[in-house]
Amino acid sequence: MNKLLLFLFTFLAFTKVTSQILDPVKWTSRTEKVSDTEFNLIFEGTIDDGWHVYSQFTPDGGPLPIEMTFKNQKGNYNLLGKTAESETKRQYNDVFEVDEVYFSKKVILTQKIKAINAKGFKVDSKIDYQVCKEVCINQNKSFTFVIPKVDVPVEIVEEEVVETPIASTDSLQVTTTPTLQKDSIKSEAVVSEKGIPAATEPKSEGKGLWRIFFLAFLGGFAALLTPCVFPMIPMTVSFFTKHSKTPAQGKSNALLYGISIISIYVILGLAVTEIFGAGALNALSTNVWFNVIFFVLLIVFATSFLGAFEIMLPHSWANKVDKQADKGGIIGIFFMALALAIVSFSCTGPIVGTLLVESASKGGIAPIVGMLGFSTALALPFMLFAMFPSWLHSLPKSGGWLNTVKVSLGFLELAFAFKFLSNADLVLQLHWFERETFLAIWITIFGTWGIYLLGKLTLPHDSTITHISVGRLMLALLVFSFTFYMIPGLWGAPLKLISAFPPPLEYSESPFGLGNTNPNTATNSVAIVLPDGAKSGPHGIPVFDDYFKGLAYAKIVNKPIMIDFTGFACVNCRKMENNVWSDERVLSILKNEVVLISLYVDDKREMPKSEQYYSKSTNAQIETIGDKWTDFMITKYKTNTQPLYVVTDLEGNNLNPKTPTTSYDPDVMLYAKWLREGISNFKK
Repeated sequence: MNKLLLFLFTFLAFTKVTSQILDPVKWTSRTEKVSDTEFNLIFEGTIDDGWHVYSQFTPDGGPLPIEMTFKNQKGNYNLLGKTAESETKRQYNDVFEVDEVYFSKKVILTQKIKAINAKGFKVDSKIDYQVCKEVCINQNKSFTFVIPKVDVPVEIVEEEVVETPIASTDSLQVTTTPTLQKDSIKSEAVVSEKGIPAATEPKSEGKGLWRIFFLAFLGGFAALLTPCVFPMIPMTVSFFTKHSKTPAQGKSNALLYGISIISIYVILGLAVTEIFGAGALNALSTNVWFNVIFFVLLIVFATSFLGAFEIMLPHSWANKVDKQADKGGIIGIFFMALALAIVSFSCTGPIVGTLLVESASKGGIAPIVGMLGFSTALALPFMLFAMFPSWLHSLPKSGGWLNTVKVSLGFLELAFAFKFLSNADLVLQLHWFERETFLAIWITIFGTWGIYLLGKLTLPHDSTITHISVGRLMLALLVFSFTFYMIPGLWGAPLKLISAFPPPLEYSESPFGLGNTNPNTATNSVAIVLPDGAKSGPHGIPVFDDYFKGLAYAKIVNKPIMIDFTGFACVNCRKMENNVWSDERVLSILKNEVVLISLYVDDKREMPKSEQYYSKSTNAQIETIGDKWTDFMITKYKTNTQPLYVVTDLEGNNLNPKTPTTSYDPDVMLYAKWLREGISNFKK
């Protein structure tokens, strides 16, 4: 009887421990015949409630994207096109400051192949992905598809999934900067079965699209106040009022003119989305060469706005359109609108180009929404002033102020260009364009803009001025205020107003600010040298990213160890660091009373071949650093979630017997109490 009770107790204890290994996505796969030689390889996952799997088109700096690997291709088959995704959702993540693209409840991935081996073959494939709820899990699943002889009809075959719930072993490059995880998206394919990442969550998607619309509307309003467009308002209104038989006809023609302007730009946004593919644009925006090319392009646009030269479309285009406009009627009005777009291109082109790329990086229908916002702002004045001609008297007269607007846009384009150069440097981790360099350039650009607005600097096409207007003075004060706001950033200020633009604080020549030393300093102001193998972590906490180096140091200083199983792309890991670790009650413990070891389970750097091994616990080959720490977590602590925190002694024994591990919990008091309990047990 005692043996039976002992067996039951052991079984229940084992069940409780192993039940911590979470697997929120259940996968099946199948092969579907398309033609005699073409097949679809279909992966279908059912996602537990509340969990999300991240799309292959998740923007740069966000959670880890799903990745597909297809093996043994040579001599057997060719991949046709890109891997297509089922419908995704989109939601803004205020931690990573990107729009996450993800699946909930169900995910379907479809890859078409063409068989070239008539004898039949197998396709070995693997999916690497991240799934998150309150915690995150990095997993991979292996699949085998059986492709029969190509002259034999193929039936749909259900495949069993070989599961290996550990970190991915592909070549995604991840560095110690959390925002850098891209330029590794293997597929640039269609995002969904409908060709765009359709949002089924209107509030989240709507918020992002409304933001794009509003910014594009401001861009259209700025374009309206340029020398190429503004003088055309009274000319166009006069044309409709004088050449219409009745006032009503003039108003209806003006309305058609405005609708035509909107249609032209919306068609442009639609064309960009259709030609490149909504998902491909998103993937392209994270590409190094794309960012470098667009940096150069914006420099050219800015130089044009500043007055060095004019960017114009061929005059023959405008002449041909003018001939069509002379025909009159609806067609003639449409070509009048097209003529406006062509003639004003030197002013509107740079703005349109910038808006298209920025909105395209969001994926989906964002380019269309962006062009709708831009063209609406551009078209409204033409329609309203034609409907109410008396309003024309309230318009300011054309003059030098229009060129001031154009030059101001040039300064903005110039500043914005360096964001793209920064993106490329961040992805490559070259450290050529760090935070201080970026801020120095921005401070110089905006400071020079302020001097220009005060009339102390003139550029080509500027009129001679004897005084500046009150509005220009107010704008100069605003620009100078922003310039002075950025200066403390050189000394480590967070600059929350522009946090999405410069590189992160960690990506700098002096992570603690110019002239500052490591916050881990003694009272006599002599800096404490970090131990060998350690680095300065969040809030200046000394942290090891290798367990064995951290353990060796803990033995030297005789302190307990806190293991932090984390991830570069773990949202709640960052929330714990920002909101809980920053509290003085916790911060003092992590800095002074424990040795912190942070193990990144999504670190995709490959280990030397001599250090790679096969894990019986996870039934997988351990190839990357992230694999090693995931295997350690699963083998030692029987769980696969992040964040995960453990306090141990110098022999690896747990110091919190009642609560061996803890995870995401924003309660600072409970977290500090848990830490104190472990430290107290260590001192006994």
